Amino acid sequence: MATWGGAVPTINDVARAAGVSPSTVSYVLSGRRPISAETRARVQAAIAELGFHPHAGARALASSKTNVIALVAPLRVDVNVPVIMQFATAVVTAARSYNHDVLLLTKDEGTAGLERVAHSTMVDALILMDLERDDMRIPALRRLKQPSVLIGLPADHTGIACVDLDFAAAAREALTHLAGHGHRRIGLVGPSPAVYRRQTTYADRFLSGFLEASTELGLRTVTHPCEPGAEGVRACLAEIDAELPALSALVVHNEEALRPLLDLLQASGRRVPEDISIVAICPRDVAISMPVHLTSIDIPAHDVGTIAVETAMRLLDGRSVEYTRLLAPGLVERDSCREIPPSHR
Repeated sequence: MATWGGAVPTINDVARAAGVSPSTVSYVLSGRRPISAETRARVQAAIAELGFHPHAGARALASSKTNVIALVAPLRVDVNVPVIMQFATAVVTAARSYNHDVLLLTKDEGTAGLERVAHSTMVDALILMDLERDDMRIPALRRLKQPSVLIGLPADHTGIACVDLDFAAAAREALTHLAGHGHRRIGLVGPSPAVYRRQTTYADRFLSGFLEASTELGLRTVTHPCEPGAEGVRACLAEIDAELPALSALVVHNEEALRPLLDLLQASGRRVPEDISIVAICPRDVAISMPVHLTSIDIPAHDVGTIAVETAMRLLDGRSVEYTRLLAPGLVERDSCREIPPSHR
């Protein structure tokens, strides 16, 4: 590093070299006030010549910004970590395009973690995942000075921006697709019981959409949560089969259950799609990594994470936002659904 008078250069050194005041140097660094192109060029030349590197904390104090977003994604025992990480990657990538870093909070701390990072002015904004229907963090968010964006849709989200896949519409899309292929008896392999007990919004919304669409389409359906692991999948499928014998299709809203389910069906002599059709709600890479490439409705982690960051940036700039944004589902047909002949419906 170049030095000024044998010491680490300071903002005052840059000001003297450029022939301006220290406050002008500060404004060039923070962008808080318009500076003429000529003056800005002199300051930037002095910075380069001296090898001056402003302290990050000083920049934050000068601009009242940290250029950091908090992503609150509790890694509970019942969450699918690889899928959560897809959202996290999308948030980090989008944040970098706005020159922001991401502070990832994975501990399940309720409101304590939010208040800790907000009150210490560590972050400019917060993005929260794994929302519950009556999430206790919502009142705390309304008290914070930093804006928040939710990936999820709690019951009362007034005044807080939300973005997510439209899970109710995704359930309807899955059932409409299967009904269009002649399937009338369909089971739902749902998330773990713990997810339903916590009233996680994505699971509740999908289940509600599934039940409503089932009635409207005149289908016979049964729904069951699925415990993690092969034994949990075995028990779930046994319950579905017992309640709805001779079913011809499954909707699987549980990424971790997919591979054990396919293995169990194969071991029992039930072929996909010849004997049973499957529509999965999962990321594309999961659907195409299975022994049978699954017809699926994508979990659009990239789009949701990117929109969440864009929304946070708009809020920070005082611009208007769409406070509830649910992305329309898109079903991709692959190899796991077959047409039921009219004579067998």
